[in-house]
Amino acid sequence: MEIFHKSTCITCKKTISEVERIKADIKKRDFFKDPFSETELKKIIKMTGKKPAELLRKRDKVYKELDLGNKKKTDAQMIKLMVKYPGLILRPIIISKNKAYVGKIDG
Repeated sequence: MEIFHKSTCITCKKTISEVERIKADIKKRDFFKDPFSETELKKIIKMTGKKPAELLRKRDKVYKELDLGNKKKTDAQMIKLMVKYPGLILRPIIISKNKAYVGKIDG
């Protein structure tokens, strides 16, 4: 299992401690310190089965500054922005058995 996170993110910390509690074998990576490549992000997005726009953090200041709620972008443009501004990406991202789960996990 792999978890991509931001070390200062409270939701990420909670998720990591939940996963560690069940003694799962995890590999952690802070994608703010070790950013995604475009290829990597495309692969992760594909694993979620969602569109790039569905993986955006709407509360992020860059999201508001770029007015992404109103300005339509192509998937390729979105991915470029997400690589450039990792704060736009919902987190944490958990990869398990070739599936990716993004954001809070309830339960």
